[in-house]
Amino acid sequence: MGISGKLSRRSFITRTSAFGLAAGSTGWAGRAIAQGSLPDPQSILNDISISKYVRQDYQELYGMSDDKPIWDNSKDWIRTVDWEEVRAQLSGTTVRFAVGAADAESAAAGLVPFEQLSGIKVELVPIPDDSFYDKALAEFISGNASFDALQFFSPWIGDFAAPGFLHPLQEFADKWSLPLDDFYDTYRINYGYFNGEMYGIPFDCDVQMVHLRKSYVEQVLGGPIDLSQSVPTYDELIRLSGELNKIEPGVSGVGLMCAPGMWSTYTWEHISAQAGMMLFDENWEPIFNGDAGQKGMDIIMALSKNANEGFAGSGWPENRAGWLGGQVATNISWQDSGTQAMRPDQSQIVGDFVTIYEPRISGGRFAPPNIAGSTSCVAAAAQNPEGAFLMLAFLTTASIMAMNEANANGVGPGYKSVLQNPNLQEVSQPAKVWGESLEHAWCAPRLPGAFPIEQAIGNEINRAVVGQISGKEALDNAAAAVRDIMASNGFYQGADPVDYAEALPGLYVGEGRDLPF
Repeated sequence: MGISGKLSRRSFITRTSAFGLAAGSTGWAGRAIAQGSLPDPQSILNDISISKYVRQDYQELYGMSDDKPIWDNSKDWIRTVDWEEVRAQLSGTTVRFAVGAADAESAAAGLVPFEQLSGIKVELVPIPDDSFYDKALAEFISGNASFDALQFFSPWIGDFAAPGFLHPLQEFADKWSLPLDDFYDTYRINYGYFNGEMYGIPFDCDVQMVHLRKSYVEQVLGGPIDLSQSVPTYDELIRLSGELNKIEPGVSGVGLMCAPGMWSTYTWEHISAQAGMMLFDENWEPIFNGDAGQKGMDIIMALSKNANEGFAGSGWPENRAGWLGGQVATNISWQDSGTQAMRPDQSQIVGDFVTIYEPRISGGRFAPPNIAGSTSCVAAAAQNPEGAFLMLAFLTTASIMAMNEANANGVGPGYKSVLQNPNLQEVSQPAKVWGESLEHAWCAPRLPGAFPIEQAIGNEINRAVVGQISGKEALDNAAAAVRDIMASNGFYQGADPVDYAEALPGLYVGEGRDLPF
């Protein structure tokens, strides 16, 4: 089982790093750890800064500087942990880190400051990008994995945690005071925990959102866009996209990702979640082919009449190209479509777009979808699990994640203190709406077999959007296929590998919370 499509989502912009470290960063590459002595930690931390990390043209474009921090130092783990104590306990040890093969060289440069801060040497274990899952799984099964740590697609956490392949992290998180309370609940729960045990630190923290071209939409609406009320429902998006589909040759009313497999699944989950859809009941029986799931299918079929040419073959790369190239007037995609659209080197629509609050569905709920993303984990058989944890905590710290967002490289921060920072919001157009939306996020459960489940659902949905079968047939077929996948992964046999009650809090975090608008 491979997932080259998802890997390409994070690395499509640039192949410079598995961690999102920016091309053109200065100050780190080429430094070596001095034998017998390590530099003063504060001098290293001072270099982990906007002036040394964020692209110079972006700094100039948005007036970014070290005097306008885009994170909170009191929440930034690398600035609160005791590096002298880390050195006293772990200096001289080694961590083996599995990374995509194409990213190994730049990853090595990006890890130099961690080595200098901790005294821990990092050895990279390159794994081909298009077979990362298979290679990692094979090494786990062997019982002698060649790596201590790895970052991977967050739905896989069930595949790796359920058989005991991952090392519990709560003890390390407590010992080194990892600020777990700064993560939004949806990321902390779904990217960090499995069956109530902490196994991961959130890395690439995604959410899907709706984006509008201002000039086109305001022309149809006859006035400025209100972020929550101009497109309050999916019915209105259907109507609006129909009007926009006629507004200019070569511009489609809406951008959809409905390629076979996970891309179609994500689009359908995004919309169906607003109708109240849940994938499973408390016995892990598939229920997504009920009324809420069917409502999502009906909306997709209606939107498809106004969608981008080739939408039935579009995944994220095609969707991104169409949006940033000005070929769609509205778009259903990830949050980074809003950040990247601000950057002149990536976008032809700078200044002519806005990211809005999720449209609603009558009788449903406000449930922005936390879909995809990546997490950081330690192997159960790690030779240096504590060192591996510290390295991953460094890579996922608030300042580095904030600067990833400033560099618009597609690696999304999951911290409240970052997305709520006014300076960060100036350089990330969707950040305010994104952060407020996360308090209501929907997420698929992290189960063994999550990826084949996504593929099975999406393959059937794609058959419906190309006219081979009806939407109802697609969901009924998918439900039967998903039940078979669940059974093959140990469900329905009296001792389910995932406790539903443990998973439930992460599936929809908005219960009882006031809406942000």
